[in-house]
Amino acid sequence: MSRVAAAVVIAVVAAAGVFAVWPRPRAPIQATVAVREALADDRAGFARALAARRLDFPADHGPHPDFRTEWWYYTGNLQTGDGRHVGFQLTFFRVALAPTAPPRPSAWATRQLYFAHFAVTDTAGRRFHAFSRTARGALGVAGAEAAPFRVWVEGWSAEGAGASPRLRASEGDVGLDLELAATKPVVLQGERGLSRKGPEAGNASYYYSFTRMPARGIVRLGAETLAVTGEAWMDREWSTSGLGADVQGWDWFAVQLTDGRELMVYLLRRRDDSADPFSAGTLVAADGTTRPLAAGDVGVETLAHWTSPHSGVRYPARWRLTVPAAELRLEIEPRLADQELRVNTRYWEGAVAVTGTAGAWSVGGHGYVELVGYGG
Repeated sequence: MSRVAAAVVIAVVAAAGVFAVWPRPRAPIQATVAVREALADDRAGFARALAARRLDFPADHGPHPDFRTEWWYYTGNLQTGDGRHVGFQLTFFRVALAPTAPPRPSAWATRQLYFAHFAVTDTAGRRFHAFSRTARGALGVAGAEAAPFRVWVEGWSAEGAGASPRLRASEGDVGLDLELAATKPVVLQGERGLSRKGPEAGNASYYYSFTRMPARGIVRLGAETLAVTGEAWMDREWSTSGLGADVQGWDWFAVQLTDGRELMVYLLRRRDDSADPFSAGTLVAADGTTRPLAAGDVGVETLAHWTSPHSGVRYPARWRLTVPAAELRLEIEPRLADQELRVNTRYWEGAVAVTGTAGAWSVGGHGYVELVGYGG
């Protein structure tokens, strides 16, 4: 769905003057931007997602600079040989500050800024690590390419084949180096890749996913280097004015079930906390075939809450998710309560465990949940 990149747009514009000079040393960023402010309509001159079109690979793995925002979103659940669980998130955002760039003599001149978020959930250690980087799309410091595929912000990167990249990121004594592979076909979300999220023309994104990607590599946590395997999920979107004006946030669920199916659901929340009718999702069968889900096809019930000791924000913390037409009844619980990112915007995104039933059979699984727009 339209993801955290929407929430950083206003922060980027406000900070644009900082990046007009030589990069400064990193300092902790305190997020003060409300999602609804970041969703302000500023679309003049940018391309918009108005109609379904044929997605073209490998070209669409690469950048779409005529659109205002886009992102490459990787999350996953990993384990060591003795069953120790680690979750990860590595996300790259491109944000255009203007639809065109006037001629400028500086080699630093660019209309594109890149963000990256990197997080690791150490379940056994009960610790959550989250970092961010920001750089101009100039002089090779940050950027994106289609062939060969590569997106990077400084030393953090996803590169190789678009459907089976290598992920690398490191900050201090936390790092990862993973090889991913796509074992199921690409999922075109919405109407052949056009995901509508509002009533106006252009309240949409182009959106595709790889919903089950075997992962193998290493995760570094302090003095420990862990050999891990597991499963990742990749979401890919680009848009301009992607959300309706009344949307203040969303709950996004990406679940990989032990019966070979995957489920993606996004619940858009209006300013009065009611569910927006453009909420939607997709159920992916074990053979890769898809079933689109409208707002009325999915039930999401919040079973518990957690209040962040860092920001004071109260988030949902356990859910019951039902898809009656598929006889799915799932309970979803965070691996850790505290998986709140406080980077260039504040949101909760973390690894979750899944239990439940599919018809008369028990089913389990794992996944990731993202909560945006809570606490203003």
